[in-house]
Amino acid sequence: MIYLDTHVVAWLYGGRLAYFSEPVKDLLRDHDLLISPIVRLELQYLYQIDRINADADTILADLSLRIDLTVCPKPFNGVISQALPMEWTRDPFDRILVAHASVDNNILITKDEIIREHYAFARW
Repeated sequence: MIYLDTHVVAWLYGGRLAYFSEPVKDLLRDHDLLISPIVRLELQYLYQIDRINADADTILADLSLRIDLTVCPKPFNGVISQALPMEWTRDPFDRILVAHASVDNNILITKDEIIREHYAFARW
């Protein structure tokens, strides 16, 4: 299983495959793809401030059909417990999405350099 950062989801929805390296494209092709539910919220936030042109549910419905993207069903309280000691960021979106991936040491695809510095299984 591989988790996707919010920007990765937005780029996939927009067909911006050129943004990804070949190793990341291989990961996307070869693994089950998940997102933290916080990605859904962040996508909606980005839509509401006009940073993206489709709402969260439209994006996720489309990617669910095209690439079988699913929302992680892990219990939220367990994810928050994983996020509590992450003091390297105050960004709740980043903290929770990294926590989702880190519960089982799953790969997280992200361009975010700070996340990559602090989460050993982050890839770009």
